[in-house]
Amino acid sequence: MRLFFSFLAGGLFGAGLFISGMTDTIKVQGWLDVFGDWDPTLAFVMGGAIIPMFIAWQFTKGRAPLVGGAFPSPARPELDHRLITGSVMFGMGWGLVGLCPGPVFASLSYNGWGGIWFLLAMLAGMMVAPKFGMQLDRQMTKA
Repeated sequence: MRLFFSFLAGGLFGAGLFISGMTDTIKVQGWLDVFGDWDPTLAFVMGGAIIPMFIAWQFTKGRAPLVGGAFPSPARPELDHRLITGSVMFGMGWGLVGLCPGPVFASLSYNGWGGIWFLLAMLAGMMVAPKFGMQLDRQMTKA
């Protein structure tokens, strides 16, 4: 049952990414180009995601997921070097290529070699990140 709901949620997420244009790299780069030919339509996609999720999170208080496990606890509110570094890396990849992790998986079937190369680079970055993070932690404790 859990696998079925995971498949259903992933399919719904991928369909939403495709329908909203988040898998179209030109549209995403147009959203990021605020000083050029800016395309504000992805703001509606963001609002269409944030508003319902805010409401949904309000309903999770004191409840458990239907298919087992537990809801994740809220993220820590402080800004640390890991959050800043990760945000910069994510933003660089998103701005340069116009894809982020969700849309790259959704666009693998039609985005050609560019999507595959980005996926491979993203996976390599995910493998390197823990070592890089530990090195940053050591440097921060020395300072």
